[in-house]
Amino acid sequence: MSKKYLAYTLLICTTLIWSVNFIIGKFAYLFEVPPLSLNFLRWALVWIILFPFTYREIFLNIKLIKKNIIYLTILAITSVSAFNSLVYLSLNYTQAIDTILMISITPVFVLFLSSILGIEKFKFIQFIGLIVSFTGVLIIFSHADLNKIINLNFNRGNGWMLLAVFSWALYSSLLKKKKLPFSTLGLVEILASIGLIFLIPQFIGEQMYGKEIKFNKAFFLILSFVTFFASIGAYYSWNKAIGIIGPNRASIFLHLMPVFGVILAIVLLKEKFQIYHFIGAGFIVTGIYLSNRKYQ
Repeated sequence: MSKKYLAYTLLICTTLIWSVNFIIGKFAYLFEVPPLSLNFLRWALVWIILFPFTYREIFLNIKLIKKNIIYLTILAITSVSAFNSLVYLSLNYTQAIDTILMISITPVFVLFLSSILGIEKFKFIQFIGLIVSFTGVLIIFSHADLNKIINLNFNRGNGWMLLAVFSWALYSSLLKKKKLPFSTLGLVEILASIGLIFLIPQFIGEQMYGKEIKFNKAFFLILSFVTFFASIGAYYSWNKAIGIIGPNRASIFLHLMPVFGVILAIVLLKEKFQIYHFIGAGFIVTGIYLSNRKYQ
């Protein structure tokens, strides 16, 4: 498999995992799992799991880490510390379907941030692909009804999610700014190490606020999924793919999340497949194809 198609495969797997993650995040709210505590425990567990496999690489590159500590700290804050906490926080105030819709805005932020920061210039065809793909997202979520788009309500959860989207877009854009000689898992461990420093105050503050953790079966199932799949698996795949095809082309794949959301609803919730699902999915796939088409 060529590197390009490896990146596409990794991105498809990532968006599928994250689609499930939003549903899991909503379950966390329903089972009264504190959002900031969940994020802290998630990354603490990731750190413990990856340490035996990455400690040697980290210690050998300690001088390089110190030299790039500001850059790595920004990456850690925007991904580990801010993004995940904001997503879980938003799900306490809005529906999972709203958050998936809002994360579809991420490619727009990535496109412009990458250009402004001089990381990656975008081509006109990528912009066209973005518009076509996002149109498909709107078709699915509005049921092809323009009035539903016009009458969308913006609540506190949407506000938190908008901050999460900007945070992830900045992380994705900056990820390719420097070519550091870390393995993909090594970079995840470094970001987890730094990010946990900023997650500790969140965890302590939430516990002091009275948000106690109920250590039951639901909690451990949720924690297991967000640790092994949404953190280690998805972050590995996302970072690897961006290293291959860049943030602009990679971010367009986030528009697959509504498609996966529909499929999950049909399979798990026995919801009916509608014609607007087919039309929306067609727009999304076409937009992704245009954005990743090779031009001389």
